[in-house]
Amino acid sequence: MFKDVSSCNTYNYGDALYWDARYVEEGGSFDWYQRYSSLRPFVRNYIPTSSRVLMVGCGNAVMSEDMVADGYEDIMNVDISSVAIDMMKRKYEHIPQLKYMQMDVRDMSVFPDESFEGVIDKGTLDSLMCGNDAPISAAQMLGEQITYGDPTVRMPHLIRPVYNWKVNLYIIPRPGFQRPEGCSSSIKSYLEPIPITEKGLLPAEFVLEDPDCHFIYVCKKDDMELSSATTYGLTVDLLQ
Repeated sequence: MFKDVSSCNTYNYGDALYWDARYVEEGGSFDWYQRYSSLRPFVRNYIPTSSRVLMVGCGNAVMSEDMVADGYEDIMNVDISSVAIDMMKRKYEHIPQLKYMQMDVRDMSVFPDESFEGVIDKGTLDSLMCGNDAPISAAQMLGEQITYGDPTVRMPHLIRPVYNWKVNLYIIPRPGFQRPEGCSSSIKSYLEPIPITEKGLLPAEFVLEDPDCHFIYVCKKDDMELSSATTYGLTVDLLQ
């Protein structure tokens, strides 16, 4: 598997130095792809508010703050950028439900196995796929837990037998998308999973109503040998 260059540019999104410099320059807050208000139906459907949640590549997004306002009780936020983590620690020091740690998602051995009931990634896998040794980085990240790509470039990583995941695919339009007048949707409901082939791909006859839509991959890890709660991972990708 090769680097997914379709969504990359000259920046090395997999490099901590890039993100440190960016957060120093920009400050403020920014949510990639979708805000929590759009993702809420999916998150609430799969992850109970009492779950211990891991937010990978949290950056300076407000999604975790919005989730706490919606009733979530314990969210661990990690990011490779020490600048982002220090900034978010100061911003949310008054909210005990939010915790922050500087960490590379390719090595999260500090957490014992089965530490979290839910994992959310909104763009981190995409960043690694734009960096050096992308396939190795992706395998290291996904091996720890559970993006910018359609099923042809994401499913080969997600359906590897070693992970034992059942993957549901959802498609939602980008914020502000307006369906052309008189156009009938090929998607019955954005809250219904999209039928996929045995290889995890979209059927050949499937038509995307928004060519710049966002993909949501819900990865359910259900090991019958374990007595612990089922773990869900939700990753959001952008198709371009």
